[in-house]
Amino acid sequence: MANKDTIFVRQIKSGIGYSKDQKATLVGLGIRRMNQMVEVEDTPSVRGMVNKIRHLVRIESGE
Repeated sequence: MANKDTIFVRQIKSGIGYSKDQKATLVGLGIRRMNQMVEVEDTPSVRGMVNKIRHLVRIESGE
């Protein structure tokens, strides 16, 4: 993802016990397991997804 603003998102809590749409948001971000870090483009839609599951993920500075 060259020349674009990106953010790193890490899952810090399991999606078990949360609603289907919150689990689908994790999948939409490309997160499949605990402590996995993904690099995603920093757009308003991605920020909204992260905000929806802010109790399950953490935004980090990088690897």
